[in-house]
Amino acid sequence: MNPLKSIPQTIVLGFALSLILAFVFKSNNFNLLELSVWLHVIFGIVWIGLLYYFNFIQVPAMADALADKNGPGPAAIGKYVAPKALLWFRWAALATWITGITSLEAMAPGTSLKAFMLQPGFEVIGIGAYLGSIMLFNVWVLIWPNQKKILGLGKTKATPDQINGAKVVALYASRINTILSIPLLLTMTAYGHGMVF
Repeated sequence: MNPLKSIPQTIVLGFALSLILAFVFKSNNFNLLELSVWLHVIFGIVWIGLLYYFNFIQVPAMADALADKNGPGPAAIGKYVAPKALLWFRWAALATWITGITSLEAMAPGTSLKAFMLQPGFEVIGIGAYLGSIMLFNVWVLIWPNQKKILGLGKTKATPDQINGAKVVALYASRINTILSIPLLLTMTAYGHGMVF
């Protein structure tokens, strides 16, 4: 069977190649910090990649589809694409946050607390941890519940007014996350490599 025809098999193959590299270039000790950072980066790419997809591609495409009176309309995106993208989006967000905290703790026990307390030497990564936490909150508390209303995925059907309100909340929370993602990425890289200036 061709693994390139299956998303799960493609992902498994990527992890298998990574494990081969890990064993080829192995060190003498298991490196929890590298494992957690590596997974943090993978999950973060999925999360932020989907965030950018929603903001830069899907939202404008839905507006175009609604405006196109002779076109197919937004139903295909809303019915088939958005639910799958939101599934990956929200779980990648959670996995990114968990592996971020795991990475901090793998550096030394208590590091995540020092970061959240903005203790000396941990201010930069602490700000990043706060930004990531705000973004995770936005995903699970603001974006996902409102997207369920918009896409009709809830247990009860939302009214047109509820859907319009949900669109505003979901859009603004998503745009806030887009804004926060840029300094978040700066704090993540700057913690290990120093600030730009």
